[in-house]
Amino acid sequence: MKKILLVIAIFSFCQSNAQQTTPLIKLGPAKPIETKYIEPDMKTFNLYNPYENVDSAIKAAEKIAAKEGKHIFLQMGGNWCIWCARFNAFTTSDKKIDSIMKASYVVVHVNYSKENKNKSIQEKYEYPARFGFPVFVILDAKGKRLHTQNSGYLEKDKNYSKEKVFEFFESWTPDALNAKKYDWLN
Repeated sequence: MKKILLVIAIFSFCQSNAQQTTPLIKLGPAKPIETKYIEPDMKTFNLYNPYENVDSAIKAAEKIAAKEGKHIFLQMGGNWCIWCARFNAFTTSDKKIDSIMKASYVVVHVNYSKENKNKSIQEKYEYPARFGFPVFVILDAKGKRLHTQNSGYLEKDKNYSKEKVFEFFESWTPDALNAKKYDWLN
């Protein structure tokens, strides 16, 4: 009997203390982690080569694209262009976007500057510079223009939207344009 009374007493004591216990630290709602934007250094930005033979670079890209089953991504701009620097920093620092670019595209940087406006390339691809810079042109492995993208539609604040840029790249992969995926249309 004494054992039963002792168990009841201990149980009652634990119950009354449990109801009076208050937490030592109150946790508030979690704050989202913000990524700090770092402006590219335009003094050191040197992605575009005004003296490159772009026709040869595109021909070489066509061979690689055909061999690897990729498309060609022409990024047109210049070393003077802050949005070109931002796009390069954005795409190379984001693993998901960098991954889709490497998996699906051969990249060619096409210079536009006072030293070289690459007029023949502008003419060949129907004057993409009309959209401002950077401007993006997607080619198939044979060099046929598939799409020209005004990069302004991909911007967000002083940078680019991860969702919009990823959707753009995903929409123009060779797999996205594979006719077999769209048999349901017939």
